[in-house]
Amino acid sequence: MNSSSSSRFYGLLLFLIFEIVVFAGLKWLLSDMGMDNQFQPENTIVPNWVKAALFILLYLLSVLTAVVLVSNYVPSKHRKQLMGWVYLALLVMLPMLFFIFE
Repeated sequence: MNSSSSSRFYGLLLFLIFEIVVFAGLKWLLSDMGMDNQFQPENTIVPNWVKAALFILLYLLSVLTAVVLVSNYVPSKHRKQLMGWVYLALLVMLPMLFFIFE
């Protein structure tokens, strides 16, 4: 492996670890919010919207915090890759939003 592909492999590995930890933490944090049974007569959509909005805000906060921290420690030749990982994290957020309600 050359240095470019090995750095991308390590970046992908760290990205996956970050995503798993953030998803597990947010799922635990938001576990008591929202309603599981959507077909109850007294059910309103408000608790689930609050859970979804809070998930999105906390996820974006964790991604931005990680980018700020990582950008200080990554050598300048690898900083160009950070925005690609941010865009990938934003794409991964959409399926995670569906899994948070299970």
